[in-house]
Amino acid sequence: MSFGATHTTVLYLRRGSELLIAMKKRGHGAGLYNGVGGKVEAGETIRQAAVRECQEEIGVTPKNIRLRGRLDFTGGGDPDIHYFMHIYECREWEGEPRETEEMRPEWCRIDQLHGKKMWPGDDVWLPYFVAGKSFEGTINCSTTKLLSHDIRVVSSVSEGD
Repeated sequence: MSFGATHTTVLYLRRGSELLIAMKKRGHGAGLYNGVGGKVEAGETIRQAAVRECQEEIGVTPKNIRLRGRLDFTGGGDPDIHYFMHIYECREWEGEPRETEEMRPEWCRIDQLHGKKMWPGDDVWLPYFVAGKSFEGTINCSTTKLLSHDIRVVSSVSEGD
């Protein structure tokens, strides 16, 4: 994993056989579905950033979040896109998801995720996530094409805050 990457979070709410995905409405990745999340700010832990981003982006306060994966994500040769992603799952929260200027959330059955327009690398690691496995690895993709990847199942993922 790279030390020069920006630390980011991705969080998915899960209820039974559904995940809450959200379409990014502006900025990098606009038009693509993802979990909610963003950059870790100075003075906060990665876990705190995941909670804050969820509150800001869909108006929900996640409870008892679980770190399920870490990815060193690079953006197809663009030197400005290098993220150390911390991927969380949440099965308990306060509030109801709502649309904001940033994200448009919707519940999606897990077996229908493949039909959604997501980052190309999501097809590689999301199956591990929905199967309840912990994972680490690397993803290199543009918004339209997966260039390379290396994902491995691990017994647990360390917070690393």
